Amino acid sequence: MTRHTFYLCPMQRYRSFTGFFKEKYGTRLQKVVVDAGFSCPNRDGTVGTGGCTYCDNKAFHPGYSTPDKSLTRQIDEGIAFHRVRYRKAGGYLAYFQPYSNTHAPLEKLRLIYGTVLKDPRIRGIVIGTRPDCMDAEKLDYFSNLSREKIVMIEYGVESCYNRTLARINRCHSWEQSAEAIRTTAARDLHVGVHMIFGLPGETREEMLEEARILSALPVTSLKLHQLQIVKGTPMEVIYKEHPRDFVTFTLEEYLDFVVDFLERLRPGIFIERIAGEVPPRFVNATPWGLIRNVEIIRLLEQRLEERNTFQGARYVTPKENAGPCSR
Repeated sequence: MTRHTFYLCPMQRYRSFTGFFKEKYGTRLQKVVVDAGFSCPNRDGTVGTGGCTYCDNKAFHPGYSTPDKSLTRQIDEGIAFHRVRYRKAGGYLAYFQPYSNTHAPLEKLRLIYGTVLKDPRIRGIVIGTRPDCMDAEKLDYFSNLSREKIVMIEYGVESCYNRTLARINRCHSWEQSAEAIRTTAARDLHVGVHMIFGLPGETREEMLEEARILSALPVTSLKLHQLQIVKGTPMEVIYKEHPRDFVTFTLEEYLDFVVDFLERLRPGIFIERIAGEVPPRFVNATPWGLIRNVEIIRLLEQRLEERNTFQGARYVTPKENAGPCSR
């Protein structure tokens, strides 16, 4: 086994996603959220009902993106919105974020994605979905599409532990997540993974172990979120009834946790996000105050400097890929 004692850039202690587009495509690309009216298999009865216990899609849904608007209108309003905030963007990606955006027959997917990609301002698509909503036929389609357009697949994995996935009503297994990551990467597609820290029943040590598990897989980028208790969700009830089942973080504790996680993570994985933002009206309390994500990033960089450490500082190259984690 090899222990790494270096990081990628002397001016950067973790591999930020900010520079990913410039590095790969030569310019900044801005995501424009699109709601194509999909559902999820654990909502519509395909594999379950009720959805994920923590989820309320309205909590991270921009006002310009609603399924009652046409795809074209959402793109127009989204670009107009982002042109004010991100003037240096050299192009746009349609980000199909709400719900599971491959949970439909391939014919429907071709129509939806084809409509958006006709817009010359849109250079590609980012597809948020679940591991159990992808198959070989769809992957072949996306692989062929990626020869002409940017295609990024983002899987909601959330946890590497089957007992957690069952408790939060994901209705898929860690084994399905690992297989989806491998088969997607095998077609030379960008593989993004979304994780949540603080889910019920998981210890701090188990959450840190997920860095090793994910590092053994061909993951391109990671989104890291702390669990936020959203009003009206089943998770709100679970938290009230069983608060001791949850590891909660102050901002200072979370920063140190993320540093510990990054130290164990493979250096080549890009970090797209380190914390989630939910509008205050959706939660009963904001324990970190109204701090924005850009400030959390600044504090993380400061903490990495203070601890004189970096992504991959404690990463150990595995002899072989990690197997399923069914605990």
